[in-house]
Amino acid sequence: MSHNVPDHKKRRVLLVGLVGVAALTTALTAAALASGSKAGSSAQVIACPSPTAAIPAVPAGAQAEVTRELANLDKQIAEANKRLVDTAGQGGPNFVDNAILGPLEDKRIAALNRIETAIGRLAPKPEGLERFATCKLGAPGQAAPAPSTTISSAVAQQPPSTSTAPAAGGRSIVCPSPVAAIPPVPAGAQAEVTKELANLDNQIAEANKRLVDTAGQGGPNFVDNAILGPLEDKRIAALNRIETAIGRLAPKPEGLERFATCALK
Repeated sequence: MSHNVPDHKKRRVLLVGLVGVAALTTALTAAALASGSKAGSSAQVIACPSPTAAIPAVPAGAQAEVTRELANLDKQIAEANKRLVDTAGQGGPNFVDNAILGPLEDKRIAALNRIETAIGRLAPKPEGLERFATCKLGAPGQAAPAPSTTISSAVAQQPPSTSTAPAAGGRSIVCPSPVAAIPPVPAGAQAEVTKELANLDNQIAEANKRLVDTAGQGGPNFVDNAILGPLEDKRIAALNRIETAIGRLAPKPEGLERFATCALK
């Protein structure tokens, strides 16, 4: 017997898989570099922050490209670390910054932009992944710190949540975006807030699909009772989870539920 898994659950599973692959690859690369450095070379290695926690749910159609670019990010770090070893003792005091870290940052910006573009073709485009481009020298096995830029500033450039689903009778469901009202998000809450923002968009898409699929059904209050009402309940739950995630590590925002009510346009 086959079981149909909802698309949004598939995307969440996909993102978890991507994070696991990237984390494993990075760990293996760091271990190889730590053990395989040339004798007498610097004990330092290049450490870069991982963008995986800030990447929203990846549509199936973008999976291959996003996976490839995450692999590119790891390959770029490995190549930069090899160059660090091969050029040990060369150049002046700014050699590493100018000849290795600078070019590496440019390559990472390009790869992170390609991830944003790949997702943006099929879903709301994530913004601000470039904040993960800057790398530094660190001790072997030392993780690079996450960038200080908050998620709220990164997602503030996204348009208000709306639907791209086909309209039923010229109508579609439009919901207000809570992004501008979300305060700076602690790094430890970033992944959960990103996930819930993606959930809000998925909920709108699902509601618009139901609007199309049930066109002409029910009485005059069918849309309010069968679509808009349940959608509001789901949005309240997601908005509450955003408040709770932030509240564990910083002052808890209140009142995001005011963005739960949607309407037909």
